[in-house]
Amino acid sequence: MKQQPAIDLSPKVSDELRKTTCYMCACRCGINVHMKGGKVAYIEGNRDHPVNKGVLCAKGSAGIMQHNAPSRLRAPLKRVGARGSGEFEEISWDEALKIATDWLAPIRESDPSKLAFFTGRDQSQSFTSLWAQAYGTPNYAAHGGFCSVNMATAGIYTIGGAFWEFGQPDWDHTKLFMLFGVAEDHDSNPIKMGIGKLKARGARIIGVNPIRTGYNAVADDWVGITPGTDGLFILSMIHCLMKAGKIDLHYLAQYTDAPVLVNCDEKSPDFGLFLRDDNGKELVIDRNTGRLAAFDSPGIRPDLAATHRAAGVTHRPVFHQMAEKYLNEEYAPEAVADRVGITATRIRAIAAELARVAFEEAFELPHEWTDFRGEKHRSMTGRPVSFHAMRGISAHANGFQTCRALHVLQIILGSVEVPGGFRFKPPYPKPAKAHPKPHAACSPCSPLNGPHLGFVQGPEDLALKDDGSPARIDKAFTWENPMSSHGLMHMVISNAHAGDPYKIDTLFMYMANMSWNSSMNTGGVMEMLTDTDENGDYVIPRIIYSDAYSSEMVAFADLILPDTTYLERHDCISLLDRPICEADAAADAIRWPVVQPYRNVRGFQSVLCDLGARLKLPGFINEDGSAKYADYADYIVNHMRRPGIGPLAGFRGPQGDQSGRGDAHPEQLQRYIDNGGFFVEHIPEGANYYKPWNAAYQDWAVKMGLFDAPQPYLFSLYVEPLRKFQLAAEGHGTRQPPEHLRQRIKDHMSPLPIWYEADQQGNAGYDITALTQRPMAMYHSWGGQNAWLRQIHGHNPLYLPSNLMREHGLKDDDWARVTSPHGEIIVPVKGMAALNENTIWTWNAIGKRKGAWALRPDAPEATRGFLLNHLIHELLPPKGDGLRWANSDPITGQAAWFDLKVRIEKADAPMETEPSYSPQSSPVGTGPGEIAWKIRS
Repeated sequence: MKQQPAIDLSPKVSDELRKTTCYMCACRCGINVHMKGGKVAYIEGNRDHPVNKGVLCAKGSAGIMQHNAPSRLRAPLKRVGARGSGEFEEISWDEALKIATDWLAPIRESDPSKLAFFTGRDQSQSFTSLWAQAYGTPNYAAHGGFCSVNMATAGIYTIGGAFWEFGQPDWDHTKLFMLFGVAEDHDSNPIKMGIGKLKARGARIIGVNPIRTGYNAVADDWVGITPGTDGLFILSMIHCLMKAGKIDLHYLAQYTDAPVLVNCDEKSPDFGLFLRDDNGKELVIDRNTGRLAAFDSPGIRPDLAATHRAAGVTHRPVFHQMAEKYLNEEYAPEAVADRVGITATRIRAIAAELARVAFEEAFELPHEWTDFRGEKHRSMTGRPVSFHAMRGISAHANGFQTCRALHVLQIILGSVEVPGGFRFKPPYPKPAKAHPKPHAACSPCSPLNGPHLGFVQGPEDLALKDDGSPARIDKAFTWENPMSSHGLMHMVISNAHAGDPYKIDTLFMYMANMSWNSSMNTGGVMEMLTDTDENGDYVIPRIIYSDAYSSEMVAFADLILPDTTYLERHDCISLLDRPICEADAAADAIRWPVVQPYRNVRGFQSVLCDLGARLKLPGFINEDGSAKYADYADYIVNHMRRPGIGPLAGFRGPQGDQSGRGDAHPEQLQRYIDNGGFFVEHIPEGANYYKPWNAAYQDWAVKMGLFDAPQPYLFSLYVEPLRKFQLAAEGHGTRQPPEHLRQRIKDHMSPLPIWYEADQQGNAGYDITALTQRPMAMYHSWGGQNAWLRQIHGHNPLYLPSNLMREHGLKDDDWARVTSPHGEIIVPVKGMAALNENTIWTWNAIGKRKGAWALRPDAPEATRGFLLNHLIHELLPPKGDGLRWANSDPITGQAAWFDLKVRIEKADAPMETEPSYSPQSSPVGTGPGEIAWKIRS
């Protein structure tokens, strides 16, 4: 027998292993970075990491190509050509920081609101917001306003948390898992791992999405819903469950505001508000005594049915309001089926299956626990139904109420924070009242009067000037969108250009590709950024931008502060910001420079530390005026947000042996590095369910510094702050909305979830919905330059359902003209059977502008890739009243990306997709034809 060759099946690929945190999406997975000769050789998942347990997706593995991308910026840049031309000269960091300081210092001395500082998906918002607060501008937010603010805000107002990083399904006990509007980019590895567990156990998965890809493709049942009608579908299921009596009455009475009494006198200025005691606590009727009691009184049994009459006013429980609203036949499946695109029979069947699993497959875990009223329980009841939702249901003008409706569905099933249901991740649960309120009072040479973003409790919390005009450039926290908890980043450039509500001097942005895929009305925004006034001066006078790569936005900046790649920097994935916790543990993590950059670049957060010191910002200088922090690493270790609480929870105190609370430990970062780049503190057994009401969890959370005192609360089926805005619109109170907004506030800001159709003004003749999704293999627009990921998604066709392909005489790889009330594109198409019959879609952020990202002018991303952004305007079509109406949710300001309506027709094949813009000049030029380096001896 011929001897077989000896093959090394596990060749050594590295001589050193460095563990850090991935940045290729928002999962923040742990990675092992294999080094050879001081260079990155290979990236794999870290098996010890709490988020991914070794699992790594295509994006994470391709981080090596991100780190070596030819499009990386190389040095600070000063514009020398016209704005938008991409013509720059390299300058030193001293000159760059002097220019930035010379621009920013006079603004702070005269009117800090003339600076608009907005960041993208930077994952360091607790730090960047602190810098903006110290500077004194009210104009700060991150990308949440055009991403999923509806999801986060609805969840926090309703249950004290939401999906994504706020919580997760109980993967070990769930038997029925229902997804709404979830693409593959968010939380991808944990969801894939969780779905794997469910499949192994034979649990059922239902996917609700107009498009069947990714998670929906592996679901047992796919519900191809009509876009924008998820809320109506959910409310119809609530109707079915309530009518059948398939709701958890005990859970509703004990842990929610269902028994809380509401003023029902229409003539009262308090109509629709809760009855409260002298301490401001919500009042219920105790079934034991028949008397009024505060909701948290020991030993009470709140009554869902009893009413109370005092001083001629009848007070009825929230549960009565729910029954009146949702038992109405307008929510019957037969009444909604045509609009949602789901048969009445199927709606009833899904509702019945939710009830069957929740109640007939209920179980008990033998964990003793004590609730916030002091009652001891011998076990924990499990309702094995869980849900997950994301941008698909939130990026509509009715998204806030839709997300609220989904949480109400969870609540009536008793499936939140119980075994088998949806579980919070620390530092959540945290009710809206535990969060700060927004602040916007600024004055020269002073910090802002508090945090920029927060959760309003009524009209008194709006960010308005004394004359009633918006205090913020994006008009967040105004009557136009009162609960805009993440700001409205998509409106900043448009409002600044229009001078509405006022002009700004400097636009300062970080990692936000607002001239291309992160902006509605892409062509219009590029014109706004380059527009000049009658004197030839730019309407937006100065633009400072920081990015690691030569993105489309770089060409429109006047000053570039080049960032590092994620393998060259310190970062902090903090409990103060967007943590990586699991339902059973608090966790945080770091990134650290596993390699040093050879280019003249600096981590943006370190640059902010330097700028803060140069500008003499409070919190960034010592008493003698010297810099407080040498760099971001110094800040991470030594900053104290409040006594004993810093950016990182692990390895605190003099010896590094304290968790949560403790003094700064000088070796903290090294301890994180030695521990694999992360820290975990597990929740004690018996404290890990029923968190909002579990005394043991509340005590543990105080010990960890998540909050300073126990704060049990009731879930809010009825969101009282919404009713306060309605009352103002009805004429009550001293702070009144403008006349043109009164009816909109009354119609949309219902304290119980409702459904309404998005504004269809100007959409006549445009009856097809056009959507985008991010693919599993890409997240940021920067994925489109990645040498490996480009081979998966080098261009993006427009997918049409089979019926529309036939109707328009189209076949695969034909071209179609797609027209909206705002614009037109001509793009290649492909047919797709598993798609809602009146919906078309494409992958987001694949298309690139020529000259950007170091791609060749004939790159497929630039010739066959495209954006739907060209069809979407940041404003609704004019109504003839002279007002600018944002294309946003009227409650939160969430960008309504998915309300886009279009028409299509077959088109002759052009040379490339249209519109096509002239190539940008790039400070890094065009990359090589291939990228290769040797990593093995």
